[in-house]
Amino acid sequence: MNQQGVRWTAEQVLALAPDDASRKAASRLGTPGTWSDTGGSGGGAVWGRCKGSGSRPYQTVVDITGPAYTCSCPSRKFPCKHALGLLLLWASDERAVPATGEADVPDWAGQWLAGRSARAAGEGEGEGAGGAARTGDPQAARRRAERRSARITAGARELEQRLADLVRGGLASAEQSGYGLWEETAARMVDAQAPGLAGRVRELGAIPASGPGWPVRLLEECALTHLLDRAWLNIERLPEPLAATVRTRVGLTAPADGPAVRDRWTVLARYDTSDGRLTTRRVWLYGHGSGRTALLLSFGAAGRAPQVALPVGVVIDARLTPHTGAGQLRAELGEQFSPPVPAEGPPPGGTVADALTAYGLALREDPWLDAWPVTLTDVIPVPLPDGGWQLASADGRSALPVAPATPARAGLWRLVALSGGGPVTVFGECGHRGVTPLTAWSAQTPETVQLT
Repeated sequence: MNQQGVRWTAEQVLALAPDDASRKAASRLGTPGTWSDTGGSGGGAVWGRCKGSGSRPYQTVVDITGPAYTCSCPSRKFPCKHALGLLLLWASDERAVPATGEADVPDWAGQWLAGRSARAAGEGEGEGAGGAARTGDPQAARRRAERRSARITAGARELEQRLADLVRGGLASAEQSGYGLWEETAARMVDAQAPGLAGRVRELGAIPASGPGWPVRLLEECALTHLLDRAWLNIERLPEPLAATVRTRVGLTAPADGPAVRDRWTVLARYDTSDGRLTTRRVWLYGHGSGRTALLLSFGAAGRAPQVALPVGVVIDARLTPHTGAGQLRAELGEQFSPPVPAEGPPPGGTVADALTAYGLALREDPWLDAWPVTLTDVIPVPLPDGGWQLASADGRSALPVAPATPARAGLWRLVALSGGGPVTVFGECGHRGVTPLTAWSAQTPETVQLT
């Protein structure tokens, strides 16, 4: 089958949009009337010219294997509405974006595609001897690492004193002092080059305003922050996998230097979170051959969408390189060997008890873990008297509460509609406050239903 002929669904295309405005604009552009010179290659690219407000049409090219995009329009959004509109047209109308031979690729599209191929080849060569040459002076790097380690140690000791003062004065003082003191402490952690500690401090400062029960949550988070401080201050006594996790948690970047894994990876879920400064995108993958679950993280600053934009519900043949540290869930996406194709169903799952066991074992390796990926089979969304929800096993023997504040909360009713009172398969993140449903499948609807 021609690779270019494996078409995505409109939902998979629109999942790539950076915002709702882009989705609406792209929907208007996904019709043949605005496009000319369209085509697609067996290598996994589509292109076309889109009529705009100016005298010259915009030239748009999409590399589906990335996906990656280029367009001559002035938009700063990524992907722009023209790239999304072209993908919608390609997904819905095979005649409107016909498959062509490699010789028929127009020059303006071929130049960009050739540049991508050349860069990919250059990166592959850089992984050999040339890659070592770019690492710089190892002695200078070691001295920089030692200086940063000393600054983090000073920051951890200062934070320990702040926590001791809080406990000594009573948790009620946190509500009285307000957020300003915590933000000041977080700023000093940033100065100490410990962004992980700074993030935990900001979370501590927000807890007193988080509603009923905040003293319990504050005490829990203070205990975990204290544990991280002590772990850093005694890091030389920790086993190396746990030490790598501690370094990551305080804010040191863990290298992606594990053994690379080539597999057919299903894109299980994708969602974005933002702290006002930085947008973080999480993409969950499942490897069919390896049985591994992997997490891709990408970031966008100043309102820009993160670069990794794999659509949910497709399978990619790609190589992933895991980061070091306990669990080794996070990975970096490497070479992709073919365009994405639609997934045929959910990954293997388990029971509620299986999910809790997996989360418990993961906590043993990483006590600061917020959540663990789980796939639950044969569960039914059930309302609770207090207004919350739970995912109950079809046999009624066990259940997991749905986390009260989740990125998928708005999609909970979509899950209820998909279930219709019957069992479904749900992929999500299991944490200490419950499970966050991210995607789901039903026997009647085998395609992936995104809940975020």
